[in-house]
Amino acid sequence: MTPYLLVDEAKVRHNVDRLRAHLDAHGTPLRPHVKTAKSVDVARLVFDGGTGPVTVSTLREAEAFADAGFTDIVYAVGIAPAKLDRVLALRRRGVDLVVLLDNVAQARAVAEASAASGIAIPALVEVDCDGHRGGVLPGSPDVTAIAAALDGAELRGVLTHAGESYFCYTRDALVRAAEAERAAAVRVAEDLRAAGFACPVVSIGSTPTAHAVADLTGVTEVRAGNFVFFDLVMAGIGVCSVDDLALSVVVTVIGHRPGKVMTDGGWMATSRDRGTSRQPVDQGYGLVAPLDGPPFPDLLMTDASQEHGTLSMRPGSDHPLPELPVGTRVRVLPNHACATAAQHDTYQLAGDAGTTWQRVNGW
Repeated sequence: MTPYLLVDEAKVRHNVDRLRAHLDAHGTPLRPHVKTAKSVDVARLVFDGGTGPVTVSTLREAEAFADAGFTDIVYAVGIAPAKLDRVLALRRRGVDLVVLLDNVAQARAVAEASAASGIAIPALVEVDCDGHRGGVLPGSPDVTAIAAALDGAELRGVLTHAGESYFCYTRDALVRAAEAERAAAVRVAEDLRAAGFACPVVSIGSTPTAHAVADLTGVTEVRAGNFVFFDLVMAGIGVCSVDDLALSVVVTVIGHRPGKVMTDGGWMATSRDRGTSRQPVDQGYGLVAPLDGPPFPDLLMTDASQEHGTLSMRPGSDHPLPELPVGTRVRVLPNHACATAAQHDTYQLAGDAGTTWQRVNGW
């Protein structure tokens, strides 16, 4: 029944092999971020069936991956003190769960929970390398204040995420973002060591910078998540090609209007994400393709209500609207794989009828 998520396993494997080869050339391990796929099946594919180190964005992910045998986990969202009981529960199970913080209040909460439980909770200090989101600025006195406040817990190291790399549109810009990310994390790690604090972990990463990085001196691991599927935003900044996209939403044509094709897949199936609207080429809600083959020339999902999708031609296109009779199934290639996948509970594997991969939803 449509709409449903379709995954091309061969493309996922290709995407994984590409990033692994790049990082292996630098001798730096990958700690994949599972927030895109939120799937144990996908993570096992990344590790050739194993249970290597992962990054999560929710404690629900951490719990589900721990249940599946993954015991080396970084929870890469600033810790809320009320969640520390769940963190401790996982550590009691033998899971090396590491939390993230960027202020003294969080550090004190972690230290207090460690003292009360007798379990030293490890933490990474988040570094702001590009003004994108959270983190402490390199050179800020907050860095050592946070480390000092962790007394009784464990300072594991530093972590940064170059979120602004999603807005780089040239190879040179991506390379500069990757180097800025590396330099910021390494500087904070060096400052902590100079102040007498151990800092064994220097963790960096985003899908754009992981592919563009030319120097990983001082870095102990690289994180990336979107790379398993890729999406139109990644294609728009040149990190991948449209042919690399491994995820799509299958929808069914249910009607026609002048110059438009209506489907049963609205924003509940594809998400509201319009990430390409800020790029040089706006892809609407997504490119449209047949079940097997490249996208139709200039056919976009141009509008969406909750359960209805509208397909029409890109403004100014010379191509005719394809003949898509009622009942025809097509694929919508998403702007943002993370957001689109979050609308669903399972993945259907292309060419393998009946085989599904489960997702972990919730917080």
